[in-house]
Amino acid sequence: MHFMKAALTSAMILGGGTTGALTLGATGAEAQQLFVGEAGPNRGARGESLNYFAQQVEEMSGGDVSLNIQWGGALFKAGAALSGISDGVADMGTIIAVYFPKEMAAYRVADMPLENADAWVGMKATDEIMRSNEAIQANLAAQNLVYLGTFTTSAVHIGCKGTAIRSVEDIDGLKIRGVGAYGDTFGDFGANMVPMSIYDAYQGLDTGLIDCSQTYSYATAALKQQEVIDSYTLLNWGQTGALGVFANKQIFDGLPAETQQVLLEAGRKMSDELGRLITADNEAAIETMKEAGVEIIELPEAERAKLVSEGAKYVDEWVAQMGELGLDGAAILEEYKGLLAKYAQERDEMGYPWEREQG
Repeated sequence: MHFMKAALTSAMILGGGTTGALTLGATGAEAQQLFVGEAGPNRGARGESLNYFAQQVEEMSGGDVSLNIQWGGALFKAGAALSGISDGVADMGTIIAVYFPKEMAAYRVADMPLENADAWVGMKATDEIMRSNEAIQANLAAQNLVYLGTFTTSAVHIGCKGTAIRSVEDIDGLKIRGVGAYGDTFGDFGANMVPMSIYDAYQGLDTGLIDCSQTYSYATAALKQQEVIDSYTLLNWGQTGALGVFANKQIFDGLPAETQQVLLEAGRKMSDELGRLITADNEAAIETMKEAGVEIIELPEAERAKLVSEGAKYVDEWVAQMGELGLDGAAILEEYKGLLAKYAQERDEMGYPWEREQG
C-alpha cells in the first residue's frame, strides 16, 4: 500500500518514531501528526509564516492534528522537493517552481514579469487560481500533489555599488546578478549577466565582481547588503511568487474530510499572514538602507513600462510551454491578471486585512 509505505518512510527517516503519518489511518480521538519538508531555515518571514500554518492547523483541529516541520532540507533539498512529496518521503512540504519548470509550469504564472509588485495581492491571486482552476488541479493530481498554500519572495528590485539605475538605459554594460525572466530582461537591455546566488552577492558587490544584484528588500537587509551598495532602485515590476506548500495527494485523500478542510483553510490564511510579515519586513529594510546612506530610487513609471514590455516575450514563451503540456496558458494568464486586479481593488478599497478594523 502506497499510503503505509509513505508513512513508514517518513517514520524511518526520522529515526523510526511511532508517531507521525503512521497514525493517519487512525480513527477516534487519536492525534494525527503530519511530516512537512522545508528546505529553508526556521527564521525570517517565510519561516514564521510556515510556523503560523502549523499553529493554525493545530488550533483549528482542536489539537487533533499537528505538523512536524523538518527544516533546512532534513527530509529533502529544494531540488528534490517535488519527488519527495509525491513519493511520500514527507506528507507535505514546500515546492519552489523554478526548480521544476515543466512539472510546476502552471504555478509559474506567479513568476512572470507582470506589473505585479504587491506581495499580498500577488499571493492572493496565486492562491485563488491554484485552488479554483480545474485544469491546474488536474495537472497537480496527475503528479500526486494537492495545493495547500503559497508564499512569495515579494517585489523584485535591484541594488548597485558605484552606480545607479534611474532608467533602463543605465542597465547597459553593468555586471548584474539576476535570475529568471527578470534577469533575462536585464540581459536584453545590455547587462552582462553573472551567475551567482543571492547569498554570494555581498561578496560579489564588495569585490566588484558585480555592479548590481537583483534582490528583494527584506533579503537585502537580512544579508546586510546595505553595507556594500550605494543605490537601491525600486522597480515595482513583478515578483517571484511560485513557491508554496503542497501535500501528497494519496495521503491527503486518506485524511478525514474535516482534516482536509483544516489544512486547506490554514493554507489559505497563510498568505494573509506572510503578506503582513513581509510587508513590514520590506518597509523596515528600506529604512535600514536609508540609515546606511543608500540612495533609494523609484524607477519612473515610463521606464518600468519598458521593462514590462521587454519581458513580455518571456510570458509568451511560458504560454507556449503551457500549450505543449496540454494546458491553456493564455486563459490561465488572463484569469491570473483578472485576480491581480481583483485583489488590488480590494486592497485599495479596504486596505490590507491586518489594517482593517476588527468587528
